[in-house]
Amino acid sequence: MDTLTTGGRAARLLATVAAGALLLLGTFWGVDDDFPFGPFRMYSTAPGSDEPAPDTRVEGVDTTGAVVSLTERSTGIRRAEIEGQMAAYEADPSRLRQVAEAYAARNPSAPRLVEVRIVIRYEGVRDSRPTRTHADETVATWKP
Repeated sequence: MDTLTTGGRAARLLATVAAGALLLLGTFWGVDDDFPFGPFRMYSTAPGSDEPAPDTRVEGVDTTGAVVSLTERSTGIRRAEIEGQMAAYEADPSRLRQVAEAYAARNPSAPRLVEVRIVIRYEGVRDSRPTRTHADETVATWKP
C-alpha cells in the first residue's frame, strides 16, 4: 500500500481548504453564475408562505383556433430557455416568432400558428398549501 508524501498531504489539505473557502464565500456573496461555488437560486429560495407560485408556459393558437402547448418536445426549446430570457421576450415579443418557426419545423403537417404567447399561471397558496385557485397573466404575445 502506497502512502502519501508530506507534499501530497499538503496539496490535498490546501485544495480542501480552498474549496471550502470558495463554498463559504459563494454562499454569502455568490450569484448563480458562480455555481457550484455560489447558490443556485432556483433551489435555494422560495416565495413566502402566502405568495402565489408562478408556472410559466408557452402556448400557441393555430389556424383552426386550437390552443397548442409549445413544449420542448414540440419545439426543441426548453422552458428554462424561455424563462431565462423572459425580460427580452417581454421587451420584444417578436422574438416568439422563433418558437413558431421551431414548431413548424418539427410539426410540418400541423396547422400553422397564428399566435404565440407566454403565459404565467400563478397558483394560489395559503400557509404554504395550494388553494386550488389560479390567475393567468399573458406577459408576451406575437402574431405574424
